[in-house]
Amino acid sequence: MSLQTTSEPVQDAPKPGRIQAIDILRGVALIAMASYHFTWDLENFGYTTPGLTAFGWWKFYARCIASTFLFLVGVSLFLAHGRQIRWPGFWKRFAMVAVAAIAISGVTYLVTPDGFIFFGILHEIALASLLGLAFLRLPWLLTAIIAAAVIAAPYYLRLEAFDHPALWWVGLSAINPRSNDYVPLFPWFGAVLLGIAAAKLASASGLLDRLRAWIPGRWSNPLTFIGRHSLAFYLIHQPLLFGSVWLFSQVMPATPQDKEAGFLPACQAQCEQQRDSKFCSSYCGCMLDTLKGEGSLDKLYGNDQSSVWKSHLADLAETCTAATEDQMEGGQQ
Repeated sequence: MSLQTTSEPVQDAPKPGRIQAIDILRGVALIAMASYHFTWDLENFGYTTPGLTAFGWWKFYARCIASTFLFLVGVSLFLAHGRQIRWPGFWKRFAMVAVAAIAISGVTYLVTPDGFIFFGILHEIALASLLGLAFLRLPWLLTAIIAAAVIAAPYYLRLEAFDHPALWWVGLSAINPRSNDYVPLFPWFGAVLLGIAAAKLASASGLLDRLRAWIPGRWSNPLTFIGRHSLAFYLIHQPLLFGSVWLFSQVMPATPQDKEAGFLPACQAQCEQQRDSKFCSSYCGCMLDTLKGEGSLDKLYGNDQSSVWKSHLADLAETCTAATEDQMEGGQQ
């Protein structure tokens, strides 16, 4: 998915020649991504514990994968345009990624409108590639320092002014929006800047030349192929995996899980996209108790799409949100 192309020989940019190690690393990251998406698909069809991929090791795993991709975007951006930006090649690659990102948004809006991907990994790659051009001439250390500031920004710059949907892509809203793939500018642009800084340092130290001279064995051919066709792999793999799990579910459906046992982790996974764990634990407990008390838990799992039921759920969520906030404020006094 990165902007990998070759570049002319320059003083602070690598010599021509593809670095197979980068293709291999990108291929490994793609396989890791596919394994995460496959697990998400299994969870979606009820074959795993609800919320499995949103917590703990799986959440960390997903962030490592995204960080690796974006780091390699920065590396590839420097390899391609380290001294002179080759605009025709850049715009061609940018257009491919941008169109793919728009297509992902459109498809997911139709399939999962409540959590559609409005700014995911492809959107971030497109924007970060464009912004990253401004950092190609900066010293590697300064770029690394700016990268650290970008990564830390969500911890000290979150403002309610960014809560408007038109600004969600920035990543500094007080409450994170709901999406199945949310990779905003902050903090993820920092990973791209780190890739640029690392590539500049590696070029100056001669590491890139040594990597370029490395010729792996035949074992690397599949990974190299995948790494060189990363965008195509990204667009194709998830529909295939999702469709395969769906077909399997038609033959061997997942064992129905206890509704009460499944509600809390699923609720918490969704809630923690916007609030912290402590709040979500109390909030989801309130929602479960309320739904059980009025005998509507079965209706929740019945996938009722009526406006009356959706309005009722919104009222319950608002009530439990207020009750949880009052409870937490009372505990702090």
